[in-house]
Amino acid sequence: MSEAVPVDPLPLTGERTVPGIPEENYWFRRHEIAYARLLDRCAGREVLEAGSGEGYGANMIADVAARVIGLDYDASAVEHVRAAYPRVEMIQGNLAELPFEDASVDVVVNFQVIEHLWDQAQFLRECLRVLRPGGSLLISTPNRITFSPGRDTPLNPFHTRELDAAELSELVEQAGFRVELMSGVHHGPELVALDAKWGGSIIDAQIERALAGEPWPADLAADVAAVRIDDFALRTDDIDASLDLVAVAVKPEDR
Repeated sequence: MSEAVPVDPLPLTGERTVPGIPEENYWFRRHEIAYARLLDRCAGREVLEAGSGEGYGANMIADVAARVIGLDYDASAVEHVRAAYPRVEMIQGNLAELPFEDASVDVVVNFQVIEHLWDQAQFLRECLRVLRPGGSLLISTPNRITFSPGRDTPLNPFHTRELDAAELSELVEQAGFRVELMSGVHHGPELVALDAKWGGSIIDAQIERALAGEPWPADLAADVAAVRIDDFALRTDDIDASLDLVAVAVKPEDR
């Protein structure tokens, strides 16, 4: 099972999700499902998590991978991962210029990061470069259609450009990858019931309280704290209605 050392948590700034905070649990579990469902693709492999953030995901990967390298630009995140998750080889660096040799890893993981990058195409070209032929890029990102509906610019101030499924596929293919899987995160039955309970959207219920700076009703706090990975479904149908996109892309054997 995942090994972690008790350390002070990273501050919750809105730029990344952090485990162990009840009010953040919905977003944490929504991010965590990508790791849980694609973990088998890391089994026995040398894995780079590009943009590892708090490090909980890299630590999950360390349960199955032969080696896990974490990369993040933020110095405080790097130090946190080194202290909290000693199985992860943590490096500080720029995602636009990955500090690794050509064809040096089997899998690149990039979950909930590409929407933060200014040069997404350059990053994807770098992923192709450092992957061995036949290697996999595992990527997730908010679905622009549902995350910032009707907008050209993201609602989240930490995001530079959000993507829909077609845009993500195009970017990945232009970088030289073949898209093997495009799927989406949806609410399962328990969360659909909570949507109905909270006026149509448990997401909006959380955001409204956060923006207003109001204390959460006790039952909303309890509902959010109880959300599990299995309350989300990862599906290949109805992609445009999904909350987040989760894709697998492969580097051709002849590259």
